[in-house]
Amino acid sequence: MPFEIVRNDITKMKVDAIVNAANNSLLGGGGVDGAIHAAAGPELLAECRTLGGCATGEAKITGGYRLPAKYVIHTVGPVWRGGQYGEEAALTACYQNSLKLALEYKCETVAFPLISAGAYGYPREDAIAIAVSTISAFLLQNDMMVYLVVYGHESLDAGRKLFRDVQEYIDDVYVDKHLEANHENRRRSIWHEKAAKMEELDEMALFESTSIGNAAPMLAPSAVADLDELLKKTDKGFSETLLDLIDEKGMTDSECYKKANVDRKLFSKIRSNPSYRPSKTTAFAFAIALELNLPETEDLLRRAGYAITHSSKLDVVVEYFILNRRYNIYEINEQLFERDMPLLGSGTN
Repeated sequence: MPFEIVRNDITKMKVDAIVNAANNSLLGGGGVDGAIHAAAGPELLAECRTLGGCATGEAKITGGYRLPAKYVIHTVGPVWRGGQYGEEAALTACYQNSLKLALEYKCETVAFPLISAGAYGYPREDAIAIAVSTISAFLLQNDMMVYLVVYGHESLDAGRKLFRDVQEYIDDVYVDKHLEANHENRRRSIWHEKAAKMEELDEMALFESTSIGNAAPMLAPSAVADLDELLKKTDKGFSETLLDLIDEKGMTDSECYKKANVDRKLFSKIRSNPSYRPSKTTAFAFAIALELNLPETEDLLRRAGYAITHSSKLDVVVEYFILNRRYNIYEINEQLFERDMPLLGSGTN
């Protein structure tokens, strides 16, 4: 199952387990830790007293009590001390051990905060990179829906240089092309109005030149044959094209839908229904997973009924990554999330 970054209050997430960025005592604290204890009620603290604390990088599990979540997984992140004291390994272990516990307790949905990035001072850009890489590696081997929860309108600070590069590309391409698109739409509107008037005149002339009650003219046999041949050459749909591309790339189905950050159930729908029409973000997700170039991506989208347009900022962002051959869907989604745009994959259509 996929991975999604969301803006929410983690104490309100209706999932099997939420992860608490705890301290070593497990007896509550500030930030996310304090909020989870307050929402869960005193029963959570009472159970935590029986656990004997928790070492940095380790994880322990309790009930969720008054939370919507069934469980709380408590993990202790490292305090940032410049990066020379094993902080990266410890933070990676927090995610790995929490996910192992979730798997052991048969959790299908888990929500994480951004561990250590608050009072513990871990640089947010590095913290998000570790979270995303560790969670995505786990999901390549396991089926679970994992959320990374960011409160309110906090920034991820994800790849600030990359953010600036993508923004420059948007500024260069989107503004000019959007204005061009408006001009083109006005031009086409005028053309269609003229065409409609000409068609109306043609119909009147045809009506006047034929006697009322006469049968409509029959198509010539050669025209019927040409039409039949044209219908035989109808393009493959999205589903058939996608399956062909997976074979061409030498991938398995699971490798493809996991790289696309797409749910297995959704992929089954696409595979079993040749006329299935996915959302545009899902079509983009498969193009990224298959590492298609821009013309190949445009062709795949066309088979789902879409086109890449510079009047859509989402399209411009994805185009930037394709042109630069950066096919990490989580990296793309970080940039989309920062701009409050829909994420690729992870949905139900």
